[in-house]
Amino acid sequence: MSGDLEVSALAINVTIPEALRWTDTRRGEVFVLTTLNVRLLPDGHLAVKAYGRPAAGGRGAYVSFPVPDRPELAALVSDAAGRAGVLWAAHRGLG
Repeated sequence: MSGDLEVSALAINVTIPEALRWTDTRRGEVFVLTTLNVRLLPDGHLAVKAYGRPAAGGRGAYVSFPVPDRPELAALVSDAAGRAGVLWAAHRGLG
């Protein structure tokens, strides 16, 4: 049966370590990016977007930002995807 199953999405959320966080601006508001959402695409590649909170505080909108092309962020994404694969493979079924 597993060959007949269609999995439409695999995604993980990864906390960005403090030392790797950055800021970006949207509609005049500065955001501190704290979380990555990493998706496994059907072709096996990864896609990633960053999310965060307004630097001035408050709730702010749930808006995605591009992830800068930095080797340390690429390594974080790759390491997180590998770790997620290990965790998924070791699942113990419904709790």
